Amino acid sequence: MADKKRTYEVVFIINPDVDDNEVMRLSEAMQKIITNQGGSITKTEMMGRRQMAYEINHKREGVYVLLEVEGTGGEIAELERRMRVNDQILRYMTIRVDEDRRRAEKLKARRARKAARRGSAPKAKPAAAESENEMENEYAA
Repeated sequence: MADKKRTYEVVFIINPDVDDNEVMRLSEAMQKIITNQGGSITKTEMMGRRQMAYEINHKREGVYVLLEVEGTGGEIAELERRMRVNDQILRYMTIRVDEDRRRAEKLKARRARKAARRGSAPKAKPAAAESENEMENEYAA
């Protein structure tokens, strides 16, 4: 497992009372933890201030940040440890997405093959579509 690179999505919610500069600094600090541990950041998305589904620490809103990370897992463990002790981060969640994406690509390829096989056979027009076209032609005349 130490050699295999995997793809993870990390979402964390920052306290809404924190100003924008602090949010950016905190996000950059989390990214720096990943890169220092040997991982790489594929995508960073600042999702902004959003209302949460339920109250966390007497807060109804939070600033959401999404990171897509490629790494071995060691950098994720360190990132989660640091987020756990940080008072500004209300919640975090890490999901491994590489297997799901591989499965989705496989299904997409299978659908494309089926569509290619169906494409060689002549397609019949549905009866409802024919009657609609006839009705449109009658109105046009």
